[in-house]
Amino acid sequence: MKITIITLFPEMFEGPFSHSIIKRAIEKKIIEIKFINIRDFGIGKHKTVDDTPYGGGEGMVLRADVLLEAINAAKIKSSKKQKVILLSAHGKQFKQSVAKQYSSFDNLILICGHYEGFDERIKKYIDEEVSVGDFILTGGEIPAMLITDSVARLVKGVIKDDSSKYESFSPLLEYPHYTKPSVFKKIKVPQVLLSGNHKEIAQWRKDQSFKITQKLRPDIIEKVKN
Repeated sequence: MKITIITLFPEMFEGPFSHSIIKRAIEKKIIEIKFINIRDFGIGKHKTVDDTPYGGGEGMVLRADVLLEAINAAKIKSSKKQKVILLSAHGKQFKQSVAKQYSSFDNLILICGHYEGFDERIKKYIDEEVSVGDFILTGGEIPAMLITDSVARLVKGVIKDDSSKYESFSPLLEYPHYTKPSVFKKIKVPQVLLSGNHKEIAQWRKDQSFKITQKLRPDIIEKVKN
């Protein structure tokens, strides 16, 4: 799988993808992460990528013509399984089910915004808009890192095939974990985990997942019920 990130600041990604699971997946050629610098398609001697908004207002707006050039450069002409995603506060909420959907594409193109946003006309050339939450960031680079990590680990071969079965949001939050020492600051590991009874352990974990989800994320419980 290839993930192509269109950004004004490709250098921001040097750290997050140079370590651990993502690094190993890149080295094994299971995934490829490519960066396209919007500035490379800028206008004129100064490589201008933005301009003042028509009608007035604060800030600068990324130009549609510049962004379209970057999008065209990001596409794989021979691939039908690619998707162009605009990272935007207007978008649908990113969640695990969306990550699973994205992991099936050959080329996932993520466009990072900056300044006051995008010229509205660029939306004619994208497939969808996605938001990582109801808060404001200085740009789309951090959401792109988040989405890349979430999607990449679902690609076959990046992590163990059965690992994701036991993780959070499948569909409930994950049960508590314990390791040595068995007593820490007078707090003991639950006895059931030391019993060796796998049936009872499985039931305890199931019950704990439900209790934790009910306490911390009751909205997920409502979705499961429906």
